[in-house]
Amino acid sequence: MKAFTYERARTPAEAAAAVAARPGAKFIAGGTNLLDLMKLQIETPTHLVDVQDLKLDRMERAGDGVRIGALVSNTALAADARIRKDYGVLSRAIVAGASGQLRNKATTAGNILQRTRCPYFYDTNQACNKRKPGSGCAAIGGYSRQLGVIGTSDHCIATYPGDMAVALRVLDASVETVKPDGATRAIPFADFHRLWGDTPHIETALEPGELITAVTLPKPIGGTHIYRKVRDRASYAFALVSVAAVIGKDGSGRAAFGGVAPKPWRVEAAERAMRDGAKAVAAQVFAGARPTEDNAFKVPLAERTLAAAIAEARA
Repeated sequence: MKAFTYERARTPAEAAAAVAARPGAKFIAGGTNLLDLMKLQIETPTHLVDVQDLKLDRMERAGDGVRIGALVSNTALAADARIRKDYGVLSRAIVAGASGQLRNKATTAGNILQRTRCPYFYDTNQACNKRKPGSGCAAIGGYSRQLGVIGTSDHCIATYPGDMAVALRVLDASVETVKPDGATRAIPFADFHRLWGDTPHIETALEPGELITAVTLPKPIGGTHIYRKVRDRASYAFALVSVAAVIGKDGSGRAAFGGVAPKPWRVEAAERAMRDGAKAVAAQVFAGARPTEDNAFKVPLAERTLAAAIAEARA
């Protein structure tokens, strides 16, 4: 781990300004992803701004929905009675991720900002446009079983790894932020994570120094909430394919997919075919997919996982 300087921020605006003022500065809260990357020298921040003292660890009503502070732990969020009752897919997705120890420390904002687990990103001896822009992508033409099948580019085929964000996408959440000048904004979750394109090192819509302050959930949508995750191990493993689904009594519903793309993958237009079954939905969701020989199985696996979720809801 390389040397860095450190400070504790007192307000969100102060934290944002501190990061914007120092090239190479990063925010740190739970550190469950950042510290690992620093140990491997994948992330080499020159300065850390600790935001753990900010009063961003509360959940409160926001109109008909819920506002979740950026520092609310994954454990607290998943266990909250309102979340379990009205946003069950979110609670289930969180519990499907990581381990109890990590969920106790990991924060809401940190979870949605976690970086890819592509093995070529983690191997500093390999070319990676995400780690070193312009160096190439060793995953293209390499071993790609865990990597993306849709939304990828000629510069990167990594996937977004998390579970919670897939549920937030199906719930139409939004992300609240503060900029270094103190201005605030709300980013629809659909627009928060970027496709890789030719700049895979730019992963979100956040501007330099912009700090997440909360995630807001809209009015509950009802229906049966299901999160299904297919992985190589029964626990402590990232998804090969995951599905966050909310299915109504009439068979209509929503579905977002994880483990297949640079961002939680949802095609709203395809959801109109939900009553016709998983095959009809998946045909539209994965239109234009570009799987490799190693991961072509993900497309039919995603269809079967959605079919299992639909069957569970109907039962």
